[in-house]
Amino acid sequence: MDADGSTILFRVPARGVRRRDLLAFARRLESEIAGGRPFCCLISGDEELRQLNHRFRKKDYSTDVLSFPTTADNEGLGELAISFDRARAQAADLGHTVDEELRILMLHGVLHLTGLDHERDRGRMARAESRWRRRLGLPAGLIERAS
Repeated sequence: MDADGSTILFRVPARGVRRRDLLAFARRLESEIAGGRPFCCLISGDEELRQLNHRFRKKDYSTDVLSFPTTADNEGLGELAISFDRARAQAADLGHTVDEELRILMLHGVLHLTGLDHERDRGRMARAESRWRRRLGLPAGLIERAS
């Protein structure tokens, strides 16, 4: 973890992504949602997300975002993995930029890192994601799209 806060690691070329702006967004999430606890976000491709999804969730397909909460309080909030391939395709399908889609995925992942779980919490995460999405000026979030 970076001593200055949350970090983003790019393992794939991410043409068109404003990396400094995305890092500033990550640090805003750290400050406003994560209570100052930093997180690390890996931007990778479909194949690596498929491997991670299979290894940690026993699901053999690629996904757009995975969250790995930290179990120790002194090690930050945890880690995210985002598929740039999925982000690019979803942005094209939904008519917004890849930057916006990466932010939507990062927001969703950070909410999971804080302990929210849309599969079990009776709408609590959906309401939080919707509220934060509006506050951050983002298009429809993952949970809203699935509804």
